[in-house]
Amino acid sequence: MRAPAARRQEPPRPRTTPPGRRRPPAPDVLVTLSARARRLRQQLGLTLRALAARSGLSPRFLMAVEAGQGNISVRRLADLAAALETTPSELLATAAEPPPTVIALLGLRGSGKTTIGRRLARRLRLRFVELDRQVEARAGLALGEIFSLHGEDYYRRLEREALGAILDSRQSVVLAAGGGLVASPETWSLLSGRATTVWLRAKPSEYWERVIRQGDRRPITDHPHARQALADLVSRRHPLYSRADLTIDTSGRPVGATVEAVLDALGRPS
Repeated sequence: MRAPAARRQEPPRPRTTPPGRRRPPAPDVLVTLSARARRLRQQLGLTLRALAARSGLSPRFLMAVEAGQGNISVRRLADLAAALETTPSELLATAAEPPPTVIALLGLRGSGKTTIGRRLARRLRLRFVELDRQVEARAGLALGEIFSLHGEDYYRRLEREALGAILDSRQSVVLAAGGGLVASPETWSLLSGRATTVWLRAKPSEYWERVIRQGDRRPITDHPHARQALADLVSRRHPLYSRADLTIDTSGRPVGATVEAVLDALGRPS
């Protein structure tokens, strides 16, 4: 009687993780979902209440989802995806690294973008960037020199390039945008698609008084009708600024109160 053949020994499988090292943690699905859901809601121009009405989910639960704390069921995920005009898989299919936070402040000169932006950045622990300073760095010229030597088209091209570089760096920032950026369709499309835009709105008289109070005499030097020209500019620009994700009325509001209002509108702890 023949002895049974010895069983063949399988070679050990190679380790996928070196000994003594832990596997890297999987991406946080809730963080991924929060960033994607918030971005889609903003792109559709929906408030949390409007999204709640579309999806059948409560505003409080949606706030938790956008904060990365809503442990959503499969059925609720399907309802949310339908309301955001996407699919559950698309809601979850993003890169492991969450997208950067970019908060862009819009408004005319005198709206407080720099002052409010600096304080807001400190509160959120983000870098503060003035887009016009980035344009000056690219040109090697002061803003006034760029316009006088090369004209507005050149400035707009540099503005678009500088904005693209900031967004492509994937840094989380508070950005003070130039006052006329909203009038450039290509640059506005680039910004609005990748940032939360906040319009700092004020009355024409307040724009004027703030600029003069800061010691800037340019609005009235050699411009006898400067005040009326400012009112006309406000009238032309307001419809463009109104496309922003959020609008904060700064009229009669101290800087600190305006920062708190922005934080509240963003849904961040104040």
